[in-house]
Amino acid sequence: MFEITSITPQQKDKTRCNIEIDGKFYCGMKLDTALANGLRAGMSVDTDFLSHLQLESEKMTALDKALRHISVSMKTEKEIRTFLKKKGYLEEVENYVIDKMKDYGYVDDETYAASYAAGASKRKGSRLIQLELKQKGVDGQIIESVLSSLTDETESAKKCLEKYMRGKPFDQATLRKAYRNLISKGFDYDTCKQAIESLKDED
Repeated sequence: MFEITSITPQQKDKTRCNIEIDGKFYCGMKLDTALANGLRAGMSVDTDFLSHLQLESEKMTALDKALRHISVSMKTEKEIRTFLKKKGYLEEVENYVIDKMKDYGYVDDETYAASYAAGASKRKGSRLIQLELKQKGVDGQIIESVLSSLTDETESAKKCLEKYMRGKPFDQATLRKAYRNLISKGFDYDTCKQAIESLKDED
């Protein structure tokens, strides 16, 4: 058993409260739920009991918030879980929300990765895209599959290079800076070299 050390209203949502156990934040919960179940500071509780309370009282609210969260742009499973954690929801609620969103087709890391890579490849190299997808929690095999389907990066690198060089002097110092700029965008050495040489030939 654990002791509830404090129950305080959340600053951004007065209808919810934060519950601390043994001096540490444990979860967020509807204030009405906490009051209806007699939760109070100094009370001994089982964490399974609190998890059950949150799941039954807040799963639909959590699902609604997650759906609003993805209304602007698609999100990976990891990003949605991170969003729910910041709201104070426990793993049981996270799992419920993720399962429902997968059933609805709103969470699909493979589709997300393919869409993200297709857009990002116009201005970034595969190394940077790989890193960003990994940070978003996409599985390594999915990333590898998505990147393998991308077309040759040379054209994208050339467009990035042309944009960088616009209005700048065509000299060795500027080309070296342009090369470093391409590297920072995730293009590999050979692709950067080909883009630079192509620009030299055109000039």
